[in-house]
Amino acid sequence: MASSPAPLVLRLLAASASVSRRAGSIIRDISTRKDKGVVLKGGRSDDPQTEADRTAQRCIITSLKHQFPAVTIIGEEDIDSSVDADLLHTDVDEEILKQTLPEKLQVDAKDVVVWVDPLDGTSEFTAGFWDNVTVLIGIAVQGHAACGVIHQPFFGMSPDNPDPSTPVGRTCWGINGVGSFGFTYNAPSNVDRLSIASTRTHSTGLVKDTITALNPTEQVNVGGAGCKVLMLLEGRADVYAFASPGTSKWDTCAGQAMLEAVGGSLTDIAGRHYDYSASAVLKNKRGVLASFNKDHSRLVGLVPESVKTALTD
Repeated sequence: MASSPAPLVLRLLAASASVSRRAGSIIRDISTRKDKGVVLKGGRSDDPQTEADRTAQRCIITSLKHQFPAVTIIGEEDIDSSVDADLLHTDVDEEILKQTLPEKLQVDAKDVVVWVDPLDGTSEFTAGFWDNVTVLIGIAVQGHAACGVIHQPFFGMSPDNPDPSTPVGRTCWGINGVGSFGFTYNAPSNVDRLSIASTRTHSTGLVKDTITALNPTEQVNVGGAGCKVLMLLEGRADVYAFASPGTSKWDTCAGQAMLEAVGGSLTDIAGRHYDYSASAVLKNKRGVLASFNKDHSRLVGLVPESVKTALTD
């Protein structure tokens, strides 16, 4: 008797992990071009879009739509996402297919939404901060962050290997209720450390007030939500705090799923979870607070009420 196919969400995650690698290859290729096709979304200098963003998104959405036509897929870039045969990628990650999916995630396509940020950290990409760049694919089930993929196109680059076209990269993934994989957690030697990862380029008064109230022992400013989440997962930081409406659902769905899969948290600045259903507001208007191996409720309590009041829907 033929074995039954893997559950939809597991197959979707396996395809997402694989296509994220193809998107990473596209990003590396375009990174070597002098003209990266930069345009400013809405005319804003702090919100660039490049040919790498556009082509990577076409690749991801073309490929996932081809394999899962009934699933809702929402990408960051407002571009034509019609099927492009040249970008079609249908390979899957066989290791993921070996996992046992929790029963609560064994649902129909109508209950699933995929959130895609084809190139998280575009400003860093254009500035050459390669290690801040990630590809994010989050899978939500019934409005909750369920699975995530964070791919680093430039992982493995070093002073001895500075060429971004060199085949490098790392794919991390997680399933809420199973675990997160593809990285190594290194516990800090100082148990009293409170290291905060925050924005490299989008600081505001509310962001500064929140960080001051959290009273960190150290602060690291990096670009991209995906990069910050990986810092927590690897033990390089303890908290990701961004008291600003500057992120969107495609920035946080993957990271939330991966953090929660290993006991971490990602909420708004007041400790409430975001809705990742298809009808959800795109912007994370109430900011982001994420933590790993820290008392998340205590951190929420340290955030000034003035900040929580300022960040509302």
